Amino acid sequence: MSNSLISPVTEILHRENITYDVIEIPLSEDKKPIRSLEELLLKQRIEPQSVVRSVLFKTTSDKFALLAIAGGGRADWGALRKHLNERKCRMAELNEVLEATGYVVGAVPPIALPVDIRVLVDNSVKDYETVVIGSGVLGFAISLKGSDLLKLLVDADYGMFTSS
Repeated sequence: MSNSLISPVTEILHRENITYDVIEIPLSEDKKPIRSLEELLLKQRIEPQSVVRSVLFKTTSDKFALLAIAGGGRADWGALRKHLNERKCRMAELNEVLEATGYVVGAVPPIALPVDIRVLVDNSVKDYETVVIGSGVLGFAISLKGSDLLKLLVDADYGMFTSS
């Protein structure tokens, strides 16, 4: 277990006694995560498709939902709207992500979120023994067992929310 990073995410992992590794993601000069994350993960023998992306959506009723999705799938808008019982939803804008979650784009985790954000977990997340999630801090990610992440997401909604 690494203690080099302190965030709400690592605090939950410590509290739940979950083993994890911190992955440092070099930032480019404009302070954005490098685009060769796949290469970085391959060097560490981590399957790049195991990255669990946290995508925030805003509904027409001004609520936020976060979709945790692994692999290369894309959000299925119809499935999201139907599950959320909303006529429309859209991806949240950069400022809305920070305002709603407390995290910047590129660091948003699927855990350690405000209670009013509904979390949806795509079935693709179950496909990986080890997953990589946002740490809550730009420039760092967390690698942990997929089963441990799923234990932390016990209250989330599970389903098929992607299209290939």
